[in-house]
Amino acid sequence: MTEDEMINCREPERQVERAVAIMHRLRQPGGCPWDAEQTHESILTNLVEECYECIDALRERDWAHVREELGDVLLQVIFHAELTQENPEAAFGLNEIACELSDKLVRRHPHVFGNADAKDTDAVLTQWDRIKRREHANEDKPYLQDCGKGLPALMKAYKLTKKVAKVGFDWPTDDGVVDKIREETAEVQEALALPAGHPHVEEELGDLLFVVVNLCRRRGVNPEMALAAANAKFERRFNRLEQIVKGQGMSLAEASAEQMEAAWQQCKREEKP
Repeated sequence: MTEDEMINCREPERQVERAVAIMHRLRQPGGCPWDAEQTHESILTNLVEECYECIDALRERDWAHVREELGDVLLQVIFHAELTQENPEAAFGLNEIACELSDKLVRRHPHVFGNADAKDTDAVLTQWDRIKRREHANEDKPYLQDCGKGLPALMKAYKLTKKVAKVGFDWPTDDGVVDKIREETAEVQEALALPAGHPHVEEELGDLLFVVVNLCRRRGVNPEMALAAANAKFERRFNRLEQIVKGQGMSLAEASAEQMEAAWQQCKREEKP
């Protein structure tokens, strides 16, 4: 099949090949000027943004939107694969990426594709981590080396606490974490007496956030997802607050703090079942 035929191919089982062919054409002379100018660095933020948009669609369970957003994530993978294929120092594309992924999946699931025994999720995760450390030849290196590398701080905190909990570095009960939250909150209160911008205030607030992440982990709550849900709830309620204030003939700038608080409480009452 020629490149033109592949670009216009409608066979369902060949649509990934089609997407690769389209991306290749976009990067070639006579293709798209914007696509041709891009580098790994210039589209890095796109990869992050598309992942978060996909997460949002999945949380909303809007399946048409999920299909679109997963396609946008796949586009980023195909784009980076095209760029590596053009680079003589890399010279690999999507097929080589998929091959390495397949080999890794087989290698790290010896309880499925080999003779290992892993009867539950905890055993699988422990086995996965052991194999990963052996593959990367870092069994004698610091346990937390490269853990959460490149992740945003909240997600990295979650990953760090999950990893140390695997070796028993954890509170014995949730009550211990709640007590620690109270302790850190008191230290934040003390730090607030310091001048604005003092580094100790940032340090204490960071400690408080870190302990809250631990409680999320222990309760099976992903803190990134929890905060995303809280953001969405706040945005929804504030939009409703704005409607209420405007219905009273005021703008947000004209409404007093007391009037906005009353509207906020009304929003919360309206959402109760």
